[in-house]
Amino acid sequence: MKLSQSSLSQLEKAIGQAVGKYRGCEENIVSDIHLQANPVSGELIVFDDDDAPLATATINEWTNYEGDNFQAEAGRILSSVLNTMKTAGDFDKLTLMKPYSFVQVDEDRETIADLLLMDDDTLLLNDELLKGLDEELDAFLKDLLEK
Repeated sequence: MKLSQSSLSQLEKAIGQAVGKYRGCEENIVSDIHLQANPVSGELIVFDDDDAPLATATINEWTNYEGDNFQAEAGRILSSVLNTMKTAGDFDKLTLMKPYSFVQVDEDRETIADLLLMDDDTLLLNDELLKGLDEELDAFLKDLLEK
């Protein structure tokens, strides 16, 4: 699934609006910010821990998606938008106690995927990070056993 620049901007604006509620106020304890993508309505809803809606956006391309893996594709796009926002520093001045994370949820608020973890000390494992790990561990073990 490929989104237009306009739709990507809408996603970024909705996420920015949601996290904007955590700027300039007293420190909040939030463990997760939930993002729910709906393939029927094309709506993205951003919730807090108490299921209170923080922001919404309607993405027209989502209503036209005909594949079987909508949630996986939406998660990939949301993760990319979140990482872009993190790199741009959009989450730096939030009054949220770390760690907290952005998670993709389904209509029952069950977690589908962890999209971004905001923590100074923890890193989420992903396919890119794990690429080649088996070969490295095998080489390490072989070297260790030869000594």
